[in-house]
Amino acid sequence: MKIAQVAPLRESVPPQYHGGTERVVSYLTEELVRLGHDVTLFASGDSSTSAALSAACSSSLRSTPKMLYPDAPLCLFLERAFGTYAEDFDLIHSHIDLLGFPLARRCRTPVLTTFYGRLDLPELIPVFEQFSELPIVSVSEAQRGPIPWINWRNTIHPGLPRSLYSMHPNLGRYLAFLGRISPDRGVEQAIELAKRTEMPIRIAARVDPADRNYFDHIAPLFEHPLVEYVGEVTDGEKDDFLGEAYALICPVDRPDPFGLVLIEALACGTPVLAYRRGSVSEIVDHGSTGYFSDTLEEMAHTVAWVPNIDRRRCRSAFEDRFTVDRMVQEYLSLYQRSMHKMDHQSADQVASRAVREFTRSSTTDDARIEAAA
Repeated sequence: MKIAQVAPLRESVPPQYHGGTERVVSYLTEELVRLGHDVTLFASGDSSTSAALSAACSSSLRSTPKMLYPDAPLCLFLERAFGTYAEDFDLIHSHIDLLGFPLARRCRTPVLTTFYGRLDLPELIPVFEQFSELPIVSVSEAQRGPIPWINWRNTIHPGLPRSLYSMHPNLGRYLAFLGRISPDRGVEQAIELAKRTEMPIRIAARVDPADRNYFDHIAPLFEHPLVEYVGEVTDGEKDDFLGEAYALICPVDRPDPFGLVLIEALACGTPVLAYRRGSVSEIVDHGSTGYFSDTLEEMAHTVAWVPNIDRRRCRSAFEDRFTVDRMVQEYLSLYQRSMHKMDHQSADQVASRAVREFTRSSTTDDARIEAAA
């Protein structure tokens, strides 16, 4: 099968540090190539892949902050993926959210779009109303909640390579917070949890320029003796960071569609303590691989229950449900169905076009007869 994978340009594929979507695209692409498919990755030029790489810019947009007109490479990128080279592929898999919609609608090659972000934002509703016929994949059932009426084709949970992280059987020594420091990620509550339970906490997170003022505002919290801020970490560093943790703390107080960090922790055998929001209940089994909470007070109680969790069960849950090979097989099945449906649609469109042309021709002939009379 000839497949195009269209990734965001903001990070390389895979990203050097943070970038959940780009990481999933990389895992998907590499496994498809390993299985013998002919894959082209549309991404930034600093991406690393065993697929053919089509790059519209030499490096990711994040790594070139001084670019005065970042929409320029994006414009070229969209035209290449959905226009110039579109007919070279059996299917185009878009990972760029809304950006590909106008071109996907007009593309003669089947286009499938996976959404990774929140869909509960009111400004998205008019867009989905306009493009409601386009086939969409969700990364969780919870993600569909705000717009259940669009053309959902499947829910496919993201997956990680089995060998990416190793099983750590021993009970860890600290709470772990991994992700991004911003007002909606819950780092303040994570620190408060550490203080209430008198457990050390290590925080591995990046700070985006937009959140720099927030980070400066809460900086005094990191001076507490129980708190250690280690900055942004790589995949290799995550293995020990998560694997040696007592539990991953995820006090995100918003409906996250899918938390990749949750399955990273499970892959290391580390239990998860999280708020009951978004897709958490689809990933974590309460009492088996972690605990849900509705408030900080409830989460503080669950910290003492962590030794009851069998860390081998956490790893088994990852291997059973969240590996890249499972994800790829589900996508391949959907690719085949999408191509089959497109073939039927193309036949229907040909027949419909023939009817319209015959109708127009008949109408024209009738008009000519009436004019001659």
